Amino acid sequence: MKKPLVGASLTLLLIGAAAAPAAAASGEAAATIDFAGTVALSNCSGSVVRAPSSQPNDPALVLSNGHCLETGFPAAGEVIKDQRSSRSFSLLNSAGSKVATLRAAKISYATMTDTDVSIYQLTKTYAQIQSQYGISPLTLNDARPVQGSAISVVSGYWKRIYSCDIDGFAYRLKEGEWTWKDSVRYTPACNTIGGTSGSPVIDRVTGKVVAVNNTGNEDGASCTVNNPCEVDESGNVTVRQGINYAQETYTIVPCIGPKNVIDLNRPGCTLPKP
Repeated sequence: MKKPLVGASLTLLLIGAAAAPAAAASGEAAATIDFAGTVALSNCSGSVVRAPSSQPNDPALVLSNGHCLETGFPAAGEVIKDQRSSRSFSLLNSAGSKVATLRAAKISYATMTDTDVSIYQLTKTYAQIQSQYGISPLTLNDARPVQGSAISVVSGYWKRIYSCDIDGFAYRLKEGEWTWKDSVRYTPACNTIGGTSGSPVIDRVTGKVVAVNNTGNEDGASCTVNNPCEVDESGNVTVRQGINYAQETYTIVPCIGPKNVIDLNRPGCTLPKP
């Protein structure tokens, strides 16, 4: 998992700060990709997100990874739902400067089973955040991402933007005791590092969130922590050292009901249940 690097140097932060997204494919208008709406957690990255149906007066949501929880990694098969939390998040503007501290009311949903996701409900609404800080949420795409799409991974923790393409998809991605389904594989240019966990993966044409960054194979080992392996439909294992991955987020959208309540019984919701 892409946890923060303990004792990471300031040099690495400064190197990453100047990174900028590449242009979109020829003939397509590029979305503006910057840090507005991203957040920095104590140990990871994240973003303020909305579903296509979310309303301005709904309590805002923050998206990150399940392995970024303040309570530690959820076990394989564990699902956390509506757990109280007062976690704080540093809200960034387009330039990557902190403009506010947001606070969670609860962990609406979190798991490391099938996917690696945490969704926090905040104490403020989208309208309040917009009015007070001039920041709008990122929108979750409700369609599965497409191979070859140009993407950017935007890390609020490091204030760094990585740009590459979706290389393909891993039928199963196995790391230690956890297994994730239909994971996004990046091309090598997205060489994400510790602390980028939970970063939104943004389609550079639509500007919408299509995945959440979560891991990469660091040492070339097979199926161990920090060294995920790909497993295909026939059980064949492939190790891609230096390649990084994300978890799709379109599956979250059907589970978000009125008032941004995570309802696992909604039609089309396939997220694991407690």
